[in-house]
Amino acid sequence: PRRIPLRAVPVVTQQECEHGLARATGQCRRLADVLVQTRSMVEHAQAGDWDRVAELERERRDELQQCFGRPVAPEHGEIVAEALAVMLHLNEELMGLLATARDAVLEQGIDQSRKRAAIGNYQAVQHSS
Repeated sequence: PRRIPLRAVPVVTQQECEHGLARATGQCRRLADVLVQTRSMVEHAQAGDWDRVAELERERRDELQQCFGRPVAPEHGEIVAEALAVMLHLNEELMGLLATARDAVLEQGIDQSRKRAAIGNYQAVQHSS
């Protein structure tokens, strides 16, 4: 699968953002966990483990609902915004990997259909002889 490079986050790097969130507690800590989970999803997608990606997505949605079930504290606004920017970039990479995998599956389906048709034609010729 082709790999889409991550674009730079304007204010901080992904590692700095995750590190800053990891020092925080509560809402920010959850968001740091979501970033780690999203990065893991990308890694599993690159390895073609889509079942694990789906599992992590379900877990991630639950974490995000818990994380944003209450307003973001004003003092955490900037770091949360930066974390969301990182997550969006990771999501873009994940969507690119998904599109590539989907195209590969569609191509495999087309190849299978062609093979079945060829086998059917061969069997028809055999039976007519």
